[in-house]
This record gives sequence, structure tokens and C-alpha cells, in this order.
Amino acid sequence: MRIVVLTGGIGGARFLLGVRAYAREVGAEVTAVVNVGDDLYLHGLKVCPDLDSVLYTLGGGADPERGWGRVGESWTIRQELAAYGAEPSWFNLGDKDVATHLVRTTMINAGYPLSQVTEALAARWQPGVRLLPATDDRLETHAVVDLDGERRVIHFQEWWVRYRAGVPTDRFVFVGADAAKPAPGVTEALAAADVVLVAPSNPVVSIAPVLAVPGLRDAVATGPAPVVGVSPIIGGAPVRGMADRCLEVLDVECSAAGVARLYGGRSEGGLLDGWLVAPEDDGVAVPGVTVRAVPLRMTDEAATTAMVRAAMELV
Repeated sequence: MRIVVLTGGIGGARFLLGVRAYAREVGAEVTAVVNVGDDLYLHGLKVCPDLDSVLYTLGGGADPERGWGRVGESWTIRQELAAYGAEPSWFNLGDKDVATHLVRTTMINAGYPLSQVTEALAARWQPGVRLLPATDDRLETHAVVDLDGERRVIHFQEWWVRYRAGVPTDRFVFVGADAAKPAPGVTEALAAADVVLVAPSNPVVSIAPVLAVPGLRDAVATGPAPVVGVSPIIGGAPVRGMADRCLEVLDVECSAAGVARLYGGRSEGGLLDGWLVAPEDDGVAVPGVTVRAVPLRMTDEAATTAMVRAAMELV
């Protein structure tokens, strides 16, 4: 069995722990197609927050309390940058994390594409699944904002981390998406998949940038594999993060039903064949989609694996 997961963010990384455990039970192969819309350059270093969250989480090196970055992190470099007054100061890079970015940036500057760099980094972390960036090309999520009385476009990370999604915005733009191409192996993985899972990631800024790469939405929607999504919203609130703020920008209801309608049923021209919701949202109906209510709190790997098992039962 071949499982492809569309994923991004910390929730998506934790979901992959359950996918990996399930795959080991049944002898399946897993390919994770990971969002790169959060990627950016900081202090000359190429930073890939979602790819790194997956590497660290599956490799056993993620900080379980913060949910991002490395466990046992130190912050000497951050302190020294602050002493120099170096900007940006709103995005924290830990010392261990900087090592990852140094290796990545060195390889990219030497001409290696992001997919090959990710494969090289995975050789250290041994995530147990195949990790593919959605694209090797530049694709960055930016927010169109009203800031200091001016209309500006800022990187999503600045809107999210620096301003905590508190600056008014009415649009997200996937810069570079029109010219991007799927990374090697992505469309092939979707064409060969037995099932495609949409992780409980932020649908607006984690999953949508993946689908914005030309050809990928069609590859999911028209591919041979059934598509099952997991709601990132429980009882009208995000499980974590600020998905509610992002959905509001799109004028989409922050609910399991709202996100499902955003993706749409495949028979109605959308993506989904199946949709998992939490017991709090039992009774949600989505045209053309089989909906099932199961516990969706990823409290530990066993609970997450049970979620994945329930998703596979909808196939």
C-alpha cells in the first residue's frame, strides 16, 4: 500500500507520527508532500519551518513543549545577533536549528534543489517516511495588510510570528506559485497512491500552498486514489494555532463543515471523498463526502494512529 499525505505545520508533523505507526503495522509506504509556503531567508540562511518540523518530530528531536524547534535548544546566536542589533529580531533561531539551516543553505548555494537537500537532511533524522517539498521552486505565502496606514505585502511568517495575526489582512498571496513546478517525485507519488490523506493542518496556509503548485490540485482531484481529510477544527475552534484567523480572511466559517466545504467533495468538483470530524461535530454533512466522527485529539502516538486507522477505514 502507498499512502501520500499532504501536510504542513506542527499539527501535520504530529499527524505523520500516526501515519508512520499505521504504515508499519500494515507494511505501507508513506510519502509526505510538505508545504514550503512558510519558507524564508533569515540572516542569509534558508529556513524551511514545515520541512524542519517534520524532520525533527519524526526524528525524535522536536521540542515537545513549544511544539517547534529542537529539544534542549540554546540561544547564544540569537543573543549575539540581538547585541549587534541585527534584524529581523522577531524570528528566533536556536543554535541547533541554525546548524540545519547552514547545511541547507550551503547545499542550495552549491546548486542542489530543495528536494535533494531534504533527502540529505533526512539521512540524519531517519524520519521513516519519504519527505518531498511540494516544489523546489520559490513559493512563499505573503499577506496583504494595512500597516501604519499603508497597504503593504509582508511575508506570512512576519504576519504570523511578529504580529500574531493581529494586523488586518484581506488576502494571502502565494508568491511564485504560478511559475512553480512540482518537485521531482510528487506527481508520480500521487499517481501511484492507494490513498491520499489531507492532514489536519491549517487549510489556508499549510495545505492551500501545496495545492497552488500548478498541476497538484488536479493530480489529487483526478487521481486514482481516494482522498480522505482530517478536520483541524474541533467544536468550532482550531486544535492549535490560528487557523480561525486565516479562515476569516477567506470568509470561511471556522468549523469542521466550513473547512470541508472549502476543500469540497470530489464528486462536486472538489478534493474529498472522506472527512473525519471530532465527536463534538458529529452530524456534519458534506455533499458527496462520507463523514465519520472519531476522537481527533492527538494526545499521543497511539491516539493519532487510531485517527489514521479510522481515516483508512473510509477508503
